[in-house]
Amino acid sequence: MVTGIDFGPDQIRTILHLLGVSVWLGGQILMLGLLPVLRKLGGDAPKLVAAGFGRVAWPAFGLTIVTGIWNLLEVDLADVTSGYNAVFGSKMILVVVTGVAAAMHQSTNKPAIRGVTGALGFAASIGAFVLGATMGH
Repeated sequence: MVTGIDFGPDQIRTILHLLGVSVWLGGQILMLGLLPVLRKLGGDAPKLVAAGFGRVAWPAFGLTIVTGIWNLLEVDLADVTSGYNAVFGSKMILVVVTGVAAAMHQSTNKPAIRGVTGALGFAASIGAFVLGATMGH
């Protein structure tokens, strides 16, 4: 038995949240790396791989949202500072932006819109990740 490790609800919630974030953000990074290769393969390769990614990424995003709400329910809002609230609010805006941008990216065939929404969604994901890491749950 290993001592000092507690797998209570707080740890389970954090692990699940980080798993969702890892798949969502890590998958975007992986897709950025694979995209040039997929384009060289030609045909529907980029579209097929993106669809496969979406089947994994969207549930991970949902897991992140659910565990994020669970995280919020565990915070004693009477004990948080205005700084915490500002960071939290900013993070929530970025989470909404990444989800909306990803949905728009997935639903359009226009290359310019795909480029803008892909970049915006990725930047918002990075921003939400950084802010989440600084919140210190």
